[in-house]
Amino acid sequence: MTLPNLLTALRILLVPVFMFLLLLESSYMKLLGVVVFIIASLTDIYDGYHARKYGLTSRLGAFLDPLADKILITAAFLIYVWEGYLALWMVLLVVLRDVVVTVLRVYAEWKDKPVVTSREAKYKTLTQNVFAYVIMLFILLKERDFTGEEISAFMIKVLHSDYLDYTMLAITLYTVYTGISYLVQNWKGLLSPSPLRQ
Repeated sequence: MTLPNLLTALRILLVPVFMFLLLLESSYMKLLGVVVFIIASLTDIYDGYHARKYGLTSRLGAFLDPLADKILITAAFLIYVWEGYLALWMVLLVVLRDVVVTVLRVYAEWKDKPVVTSREAKYKTLTQNVFAYVIMLFILLKERDFTGEEISAFMIKVLHSDYLDYTMLAITLYTVYTGISYLVQNWKGLLSPSPLRQ
């Protein structure tokens, strides 16, 4: 296991930690949960940089890195659904797209035809990350220990407003589009005979 792959594994292991902390009632535990989420996100930036700088890129890393991103963001979105900030059906569509694409990536690896993450998929991950961060910021701002009564009340209204749903809808549609685009761009390779059948 190279350092980039170890950091990717750490990112996955931090997921239940930040979920547990963010769901606690304590404002300071929520803050700690956000810190853990940020640390997990930063490992994504550093492991890619380290892998490219020292030539430690690998097929395993190319597969695990986007998978870890999906797990991290999915966990955040599921918390937002639990708290009533996002609609379940949109998050389920995002999860379904990611599950299908991940299964197909595994299949492509088995056929010895690995698929590189597209630019569209990277933009999708970026928008999901930014949105997840914005909601986490709102969650912290709604805590009276940090902001007081007025700002807290305003943040609660924002978190339960239609604006979050509209934004999530746009992200969901784009996420589904990237999944369809993935299928269109790779269907020939996925349908071609496997090495075992040749």
